[in-house]
Amino acid sequence: MMKYQNTKEEYTLTDAKTLAYINMYAVLGSLENLCQLDPKASALVADRKPISIGFEVKGGPSATITFKNGKCRMEQGCGECDVKLPFSSCEKFNGLIDGTVTPIPSKGFQHIKFLLKTFTPLTDMLSNYMRPSEEDLKDEEFFNISTSLLFYTVTVAISQIGNNDEIGKFSADHIPDGDIQMSIAGGPAATIRCRNHRLVTIKQRPDDPRSVMEFGSMKLANDLFNGKVSAMAQIGEGTITMLGMINMIDNINRILDRVGLYLA
Repeated sequence: MMKYQNTKEEYTLTDAKTLAYINMYAVLGSLENLCQLDPKASALVADRKPISIGFEVKGGPSATITFKNGKCRMEQGCGECDVKLPFSSCEKFNGLIDGTVTPIPSKGFQHIKFLLKTFTPLTDMLSNYMRPSEEDLKDEEFFNISTSLLFYTVTVAISQIGNNDEIGKFSADHIPDGDIQMSIAGGPAATIRCRNHRLVTIKQRPDDPRSVMEFGSMKLANDLFNGKVSAMAQIGEGTITMLGMINMIDNINRILDRVGLYLA
């Protein structure tokens, strides 16, 4: 495990365990939103019996994804599931996400067809939205879905980095209790809830946020998430709105700076 140090080189370091938490809850967790936003994704899991896939990572995260009635839901933990995919390390699980590892189910071999014919196309669709071509982004509907999925992935990744990455935890230690609203004007919103310096992301707008950070447009958010513009410059220009307890947003921004290192 890395320790926090005041060295320039250290700011570029990432660790496999934090990446595994991001890949589990931020990346695979975005399948929930994919099935909400893209009718083609929903159709893939609409006309079939409910099925759940459990992911269990030794020394890392575990979660169960359930597909039912064209919808997808992720829950923490890997208890009752139809298919179970165990991983011997965080590195092995990260290999699933980057396409270098093919998992072998320890349970549910009879559902291999679902993994190959449904789950894999869903993850391919998600990957296409997360790493789109410039040509794809010219389509307005595709652009809006891609940006929304990036938004949800980034906001969940912030919490995972704040809870697991040593530098992220340093910033989280300076965030007081309360809800932080992150949102895109005219687009999606999420809550980053801090309790005792632990963060959790809720994919809906908070009722009573202590601070707000809102991006002025879908295009601005997309440019920011893809590193095309500077957040500080946009704040200076007034295209990113910040309200409430600025120290909360300041520390969230410090964690946000690390999201790009993990999701690059």
